[in-house]
Amino acid sequence: MAIGFILITTLPGREQEVRDKLDKIKLVTSRWMLFGEYDLLARVHSDDEFSLTKCIVEEIRPIDGIADTKTLLGAEI
Repeated sequence: MAIGFILITTLPGREQEVRDKLDKIKLVTSRWMLFGEYDLLARVHSDDEFSLTKCIVEEIRPIDGIADTKTLLGAEI
C-alpha cells in the first residue's frame, strides 16, 4: 500500500477548477480546500509506489491551473 499527500498551490482563482479535475482522477481518494500557504490537499492511495508516483507525475502535476506542488509520502514503519 502506498499513500501520498499532495499540497497544491493553484493559480489565482483556479482552485475550484483544479478541485474538479482532481475528482476525476481514480487514485485521488479525497481532497480538501485549504486556507494558508497551500490551496488544496489531495490524498492519493495506490497498491504500490510506482502507480502512486505515476499518478502524481502524469495526472496531477500537469493539471492546468496548478502553479506548484509538494508531495509527502506516507510510510508504514
